Amino acid sequence: MPELPEVETVRRALVPAMEGRRIAAAHIGRPDLRWPLPPDLAARLTGRVVGVLARRGKFLLLALDGDETMLMHLGMSGSVRIHATEPEIGKHDHMVLSIDAGGPDARPAWIVFNDPRRFGWIDLFRGETHPMLADMGPEPLGNSFSATHLAAALAGRTGPIKTALLNQQIVAGIGNIYACEALFMAGLSPRRKAGTIRGGRAERLTGAIREVLSRAIEDGGTSLRDHVQPGGEIGYFVQRLSVYGREGQACHSCTTTIRCITQSGRSSFYCPACQR
Repeated sequence: MPELPEVETVRRALVPAMEGRRIAAAHIGRPDLRWPLPPDLAARLTGRVVGVLARRGKFLLLALDGDETMLMHLGMSGSVRIHATEPEIGKHDHMVLSIDAGGPDARPAWIVFNDPRRFGWIDLFRGETHPMLADMGPEPLGNSFSATHLAAALAGRTGPIKTALLNQQIVAGIGNIYACEALFMAGLSPRRKAGTIRGGRAERLTGAIREVLSRAIEDGGTSLRDHVQPGGEIGYFVQRLSVYGREGQACHSCTTTIRCITQSGRSSFYCPACQR
C-alpha cells in the first residue's frame, strides 16, 4: 500500500500540472472502487478549477472552486500518472482528467488514476474535513509530532510498538515499510511493548520516523510492486531498505540475519541483535 512518502511524491508531482488550472474533461470508468463513487462524478469535475493540493496521512486532497474538495486514497495498488499527450484509456484506468494548459507557457496534461485491485477510492466533500480524516493523529513531519506526543499516545499500551505505529490515530501516514525501517533506525524491537516507549526511546523513535520518511520522500518513495512516480520513475528508497523485505539476509550494521515475524497480520522485519 502506498504510504506517506509515496503519496507525498504524487502530490508534489501534481502541483505544477494541476494547481490553478481547469479540468477540461473527466472520464470515470466505473461507478465504484472500494466504495461507490460520488454520483455524476465526471460531470461534477468537468470545468472545475483546481486549487491547493494537500496531503493528510495517506490521503490526497484537491481543493476545487465552489468550496468542494476531492479526497483520494490510492488503496493497495493505486497509482497516478501524468501524461503530456492524451493517453489510451486502459482497463484499470478508472479516472482520467484532462487539464487545460492554463497559460501561454504551459501545456495541457492528462492525469490518470490506475488501480488494478480497486481498493482505492475517491470522494467529494464540503467543509473543513472529511469524516475519514477526523480522528487522525498528527503528521509525523509536522510540528505537532514530538517525543512528548508519542510517549503520551502510547502510555499504558501493552501491545507491540510496531502495531501501534500503524494506528493512524496515533500518527498519520506510517505503514508497514516505514514502521519497520524507523524501528530499526531507533534500535527498537517490533516486539517491544508500546507503553515502554518514553524518554530516550521516544526521542530516538520520533527522530527515526522523521529521518526515514524524509529520506524516502527525497527518493520518490519505495517501489516494490505497484508504486511508480507520476512521471513513470520508480521510487529509489528501495535501495536504502535496511530490514524490510530482507528476511534471511545479513544486517548491514552487524551481519546478523534479518528475521521476519507476523504481527496483527502484517510482516515485521527486524535485526534481533540491533533492535531491543
